[in-house]
Amino acid sequence: MIKVSVMYPNSEGSRFDMAYYLATHIPLVWQKLGAALKGVAVEQGIGGAMPGSPAPYLALGHLLFDSVEAFQTSFAPHAQALLGDIPNFTNTQPTIQISEVKM
Repeated sequence: MIKVSVMYPNSEGSRFDMAYYLATHIPLVWQKLGAALKGVAVEQGIGGAMPGSPAPYLALGHLLFDSVEAFQTSFAPHAQALLGDIPNFTNTQPTIQISEVKM
């Protein structure tokens, strides 16, 4: 199983509309990626390692797939629609990481 993590950095002036992300963007992701998408988790940053420090990320979205190929095959035809929706909920540039889930 692989996990695609989309991490939205927290910096001065950054914004993130969690309500839109949960109600509109994530359902769009489910619709476009279909059966290849095995699961989704969404996290909202609340703090950093030091007490009172800001979270390094405003939000993180995690998408589960059986393989890298399953992700690429399902994402490619819908990349423009999914990436084009990003400005509707944030003004940050997300960082994307593909990981192999070990446990």
